[in-house]
Amino acid sequence: MNAAFQSRLEADLDALRAAGTYKRLRHITGPMAPEVHMEEAGDVIVLSSNNYLGLANHPEVVAAGIEGLKKYGAGTASVRFICGTFDIHRELEDEIASVFGFEASLSYVSCWTANEGVIPTIATKGNTIISDELNHASIIDACRLSGAKRARYKHGDMAELEAQLRAAEGTPFIVTDGVFSMEGSVAKLPEIVALAERYDAVTIVDDSHGTGVMGKTGRGTIEHFGLEGKIDILTGTLGKALGGGAGGFVAGSKALVDTLVQRSRTQLFSNALPATVACSALKAIELLASQPQLVEAQRANTRYFRDGLKKLGFKPLDGPSAIVPIIVGDTAFAIAMSDRLLQEGVFVTGFGFPVVPEGTARVRVQISSALTREELDRALAAFEKVGRELGVIGEAAHA
Repeated sequence: MNAAFQSRLEADLDALRAAGTYKRLRHITGPMAPEVHMEEAGDVIVLSSNNYLGLANHPEVVAAGIEGLKKYGAGTASVRFICGTFDIHRELEDEIASVFGFEASLSYVSCWTANEGVIPTIATKGNTIISDELNHASIIDACRLSGAKRARYKHGDMAELEAQLRAAEGTPFIVTDGVFSMEGSVAKLPEIVALAERYDAVTIVDDSHGTGVMGKTGRGTIEHFGLEGKIDILTGTLGKALGGGAGGFVAGSKALVDTLVQRSRTQLFSNALPATVACSALKAIELLASQPQLVEAQRANTRYFRDGLKKLGFKPLDGPSAIVPIIVGDTAFAIAMSDRLLQEGVFVTGFGFPVVPEGTARVRVQISSALTREELDRALAAFEKVGRELGVIGEAAHA
């Protein structure tokens, strides 16, 4: 073991601890649910999970995964083009394409690998990829891996996007989150589509946090704006609203999906999505289609909690998604506030740099349809207590 290297790592970790920005892993001892048991904190209400529709521990989703495990085994033991393609992959991908309104889709082991699989494959040398500055890290890394000229525009700034389109080389690719994970804001897809049509650009939307949340039937941000058939490429995750297991996908034309089968590096050199996860995700998609009350319950819970925070004096960022961020400014303060909330029985995460820009640290709340009003009220009481104690709300907040 290289002693100098280890010493450098320890010094860096000590600096994080001293600054109050050191991240600690919390250990949950059972399935993800509105309330869980955590080794470090006992029984807590979860307000930081991607389990937007409460499907992570839904009996039908769990049963589908168990049956898939029994039928197909623990792993695929191969990449797709060798011997890792099972019939359940085709069934899942056909369902994804149908539900989200595309010709075809292809599954990946995560949306991260989906983004890194599609963007470098199609945004090649001689072309230009233009990205919203607040896009998810997987999009940023995927753009870095591409051979295309890279440009970005200020968050939601359509004038700057148009300027980048005017200066673009070759085919322009516009890539954006549908719902921005740290802001809870929604991409200006109607304006983006109009600009794409004007400048003959290809549109790519990562709707990981919009799937199951946005749109009349929970089909996502594209449905929210009535833009079905207007977006070229959709990427998304099976690991959030759709059961929370793992997995991601790319949806688009048949030619795009076939191109990814031929050339996508994260498809060619990584084992296929485990069949048990595919089975669970397929059942979750079926529940999304058959139980619209899940989507309505999630929205009602989000409205209730957001309104409750405002009545207490908090100022959460506005937005129509399930993400309710409360900006507190300093990273160490955000982490300290989340630690205090955990002591009061509420598990919510404080985020700071480098996840978000310096000075914009936040406590990010994520709301699930599975939360009861009683749980939400208990969580609001904890927010009131901690908020007053730390001076976020009350007279101290206005001093």
